Amino acid sequence: MSAPKKVVLAYSGGLDTSIILKWLQTEYGCEVVTFTADLGQGEELEPAREKAIMLGIKPENIYIEDVREEFVRDFVNPMFRANAQYEGLYLLGTSIARPLISKRLIEIAEETGADAVAHGATGKGNDQVRFELSAYALNPDIKVIAPWREWDLTSRTKLLDFAEKNQIPIARDKRGEAPFSVDANLLHTSSEGKVLEDPAVDAPDYVYQRTVHPEDAPNEPEYVEIGFENGDAVSINGQAVSPAEMLTKLNELGGKHGCGRLDLVEGRFVGMKSRGIYETPGGTLLLEAHRAIESITMDRGTMHLKDQLMPQYAELIYNGFWYSPEREMLQAAIDKSQEHVTGTVRLKLYKGLARCVGRWSDHSLYSEEHVTFEDDAGAYDQKDAQGFIKLNALRLRLIAMRNRRLNG
Repeated sequence: MSAPKKVVLAYSGGLDTSIILKWLQTEYGCEVVTFTADLGQGEELEPAREKAIMLGIKPENIYIEDVREEFVRDFVNPMFRANAQYEGLYLLGTSIARPLISKRLIEIAEETGADAVAHGATGKGNDQVRFELSAYALNPDIKVIAPWREWDLTSRTKLLDFAEKNQIPIARDKRGEAPFSVDANLLHTSSEGKVLEDPAVDAPDYVYQRTVHPEDAPNEPEYVEIGFENGDAVSINGQAVSPAEMLTKLNELGGKHGCGRLDLVEGRFVGMKSRGIYETPGGTLLLEAHRAIESITMDRGTMHLKDQLMPQYAELIYNGFWYSPEREMLQAAIDKSQEHVTGTVRLKLYKGLARCVGRWSDHSLYSEEHVTFEDDAGAYDQKDAQGFIKLNALRLRLIAMRNRRLNG
């Protein structure tokens, strides 16, 4: 690959991406544009601007953008219409943020005339795949630079030495080994590495940042009503809110009651197993509520088919194929299934649990008249079940008759 002339770097302002910024300048002698996304990670982002300027980046080449509404509206909400969970548990908080970051990297590259993009993902993880598959899907000619796969800064000591040599500020807590690595956005926090690497050892309580310990949660339950339109959550307790406001509020409620903690050993796309501690309080409430409103508005055949599609859909997102035609095909089917997923769900939050205790909708398929144990006034003729059972039993009876004949 020929040396890039201008690179758009996904830049957090932290030590690693600051080192990458300087490394790009010294290794390639190229101009660097930084992009810092506010995804709701809860950190002040202006220090990233100040640090970029200190490292020689022109003010016009520093992009800091609030993309929280776009993140929830165009990425989180479509994913939750599918009830997506990787390996049956993980709500894909890190995975779903990468396509949006990649999209903006490519757009900024086009705006600034850059011929390359760069990211800080390591060669061991999933994020390198997610960033790069998305980038190539959006611009097949873009150059992608992954410093962790190229440089010889293979240890924390070498990184710190490089930082000192290039006068990059080092936070005091970075002088020693960081206790664990954290990725955060409006959907979740993810903690991995160091004190969490032995899956047999309980995670220390200080790892959890977004949720109180369920045992320390309030002793009184709290109820919340979530309104849906076409599969997307649109109101809390009767008050309309924007997509990002919805997730922010649900995070507060879920975190207060200790909801959404997950200790998971997962299979990375690159082949190894990894242990992560995930906190997804708002997403946990959203999943419970969404499945509940689907239960009364979606017919059995559609729901069961959708549940069969979900693991493949979730795996596509986890593995970085958000912009693939197969994900878009599945999304079209999922979105079609949501046409009548409109109504309200009441959740009870208590000591780490979010449980549906009520659901109602003008689009409901639930008929109390048909299901009642009392007099149904002729709504359902129970004698009809006899023929239904006999027809469904016919093939089973034929199999049994054959087996009896063959076995003497």
